[in-house]
Amino acid sequence: MKKHYIMLLLLCVCTAMTAQTNTDQHQHQEDSTDVFFRHLKLNELVVTGVTGDTKLKNATAPISIVRPQELRATASTNIIDAITHLPGMAQLTTGSGISKPIIRGLGYNRVVVMSEGVRQEGQQWGDEHGVEVDGGSVNSVEILKGPASLMYGSDAMAGVVILHSQPAPAEGTMRANASTEYQTNNGLFGYSLSFAGNQKGFVWDARFSHKMAHAYKNKYDGYVPGSQFQERAGRLRLGLQKSWGHSWLTWTTYHLTPSIIEGERDEETGELLCSSPSPKSYSESLPFQQVKHYKLVWDNSVNLSSGMLKAIVGYQQNRRKEYEEDMDEYEAFFKLHTLTYDLRYLTHEWNGWKLSAGVGGMYQQSLNKGEEALIPEYRLFDFGIFATASQRLDRWTLNAGVRYDHRRVHSDEFIDEGELRFSDLQRHFNGVTGSIGAVWNVSDHLDLRLNVARGFRTPNLSELASNGVHEGSQRYEIGNGGLKAEYSLQADLGLDFTSQYVSAQLALFANRIDNYIFMHRLPEEVEEGYLTYAYTQGDARLLGFEAGIDVHPIHSLHFENTFSYVDARQLHQSDEHIKYLPYTPAPRWTSEVKWELAHHSHPTMGYHSHHTHHSKGLSADNLYVAAGLECYLAQHHIYSADDTETPTPSYTLVNLSAGTDLTWNGRKFAELYVTADNLLNRAYQNHLSRLKYSDINRVTGRQGVYNMGRNVTFKLVIPITL
Repeated sequence: MKKHYIMLLLLCVCTAMTAQTNTDQHQHQEDSTDVFFRHLKLNELVVTGVTGDTKLKNATAPISIVRPQELRATASTNIIDAITHLPGMAQLTTGSGISKPIIRGLGYNRVVVMSEGVRQEGQQWGDEHGVEVDGGSVNSVEILKGPASLMYGSDAMAGVVILHSQPAPAEGTMRANASTEYQTNNGLFGYSLSFAGNQKGFVWDARFSHKMAHAYKNKYDGYVPGSQFQERAGRLRLGLQKSWGHSWLTWTTYHLTPSIIEGERDEETGELLCSSPSPKSYSESLPFQQVKHYKLVWDNSVNLSSGMLKAIVGYQQNRRKEYEEDMDEYEAFFKLHTLTYDLRYLTHEWNGWKLSAGVGGMYQQSLNKGEEALIPEYRLFDFGIFATASQRLDRWTLNAGVRYDHRRVHSDEFIDEGELRFSDLQRHFNGVTGSIGAVWNVSDHLDLRLNVARGFRTPNLSELASNGVHEGSQRYEIGNGGLKAEYSLQADLGLDFTSQYVSAQLALFANRIDNYIFMHRLPEEVEEGYLTYAYTQGDARLLGFEAGIDVHPIHSLHFENTFSYVDARQLHQSDEHIKYLPYTPAPRWTSEVKWELAHHSHPTMGYHSHHTHHSKGLSADNLYVAAGLECYLAQHHIYSADDTETPTPSYTLVNLSAGTDLTWNGRKFAELYVTADNLLNRAYQNHLSRLKYSDINRVTGRQGVYNMGRNVTFKLVIPITL
């Protein structure tokens, strides 16, 4: 490992020396690294999550933006892993390759993920089912926290994660991009290639990505068998972009082959049992899954004199096979077809008013084609209709809207070896939701936000009808056909202050949820060798906040701190064992010191530089170095009845990172990033890791599998403008 640290040190020293000659020429009042100027630029960004296209500073709901450069500089194993460092975000993980988004303590079907303009539909209800999207195809991310978005309907109770692809190139241009990365802990190697263009309004965008990793390791477990994975993805967009709007067809394919971490140990040595001949093998080992996701989206937008008309139709097919005993024969095969449709009209602003209205929904059909099944075959149909209005009055922006949803689901009876496995089930759900909010732009330095919203979510098929062994999570799950729909009422209060030297944000929220659905453990096993869990529900309330401050005391130096906290409880429960909701993220404090040694503009990036000359030959630009802490406080607020959940002690991770643009005669030809996560090789278990509940090590007394140890990531991005 020493050679990696030496390379990191040399990178910092060499690029610092190269950039130092340019540093003295900075004019502080023009420096775009200043917090104030950066904030003003960010506030001008257009977001789509609440009532259509609007500027971030006028959004009443709490919204976080992850910009392209931030994504490129982040070390991660999947796209959800890349965005969970934001305040209020967390992830439910299964090893290093599978992550599910958690927003303010809520996840699974309470979070809608949008990709290519349609909601991503796979198996959001499962612990070990990730989001089937290639991170290389994501250009930026928009995260809406809370149920204020009326355009996405049921399941958007916790919020919406919108994955934006790169916009089409300008008329008459072409661009290519190549990126590659390597991680030292799990040997992850990945690359992504893309080529896009726009010739006389005909646009295209093609991409291929490949990623593979062997088992990761940590100080206590060594290499963790079953944590290896391979990922392949492709994307092709063809269409027209004219003055009247656009019409394009996008096709994506995503193949993921993750092995399953069982966590079984040798009774005498305590070591994890491994079916693979080598812990550094990139090939799958039994048991493993094979996930394939295909998507075809027809996206249309027409510019009208009074506004914009958008129509999107999408088809998705999700295939998941599980192999347990034979590499060539699957035991479970779940196939899901989804058709989504969305039609909306958004007006231009007139006299401060903007209106939007639309209708959307989906149809789903599932098939069980294997010997084993956890949920029955089903058909689902839903539709929703919404209308929103916003008005801008001097320094005030007011938003309001209402939505109606209808969903019906029908699952089939199934008799397995003479015994009734699944009963015929038909359910209908209706929900009316709405939101109202206001933003007061007190000054260029201070914004105040207030929003109140009602959310709605129907129970999914796993919650209603599951009855069987979930091999990926090593447990027997029992559904509850009588579950009611969830309803929430959430209030958000936000403050955003920015000056030339300090930027601070505070977001408070209070969320009341009726009929909150969760899983709890039963004391007796239905099937030997598998813990048994069942779904139940009760009223709940969640209180919390996110706070952040970025201090910029001197030129190019940033000291940023954030803190996130959620307290999630069942109402009307005095028993200490069951009064807290299970799987609530632990409080988290992050702190980072970042030094930006040089910041220039490049002709290839489309910016105008205020410098009169560029360095000759090879040089570094936009260099930064950063050191950070991630401190997770102890989580003792758990649902401990029947050992459903166990406490998690506190831990702190130390991270280092550096990045720079590489230029030749003043023109950028590459970006280089180096990140060292968990630098001190701390052995820890994240509270939302499924693996902390696997077998006990009889030698050490420790239960479960630990998270990844020290990991150094090298990433190279090569943009090409043709």
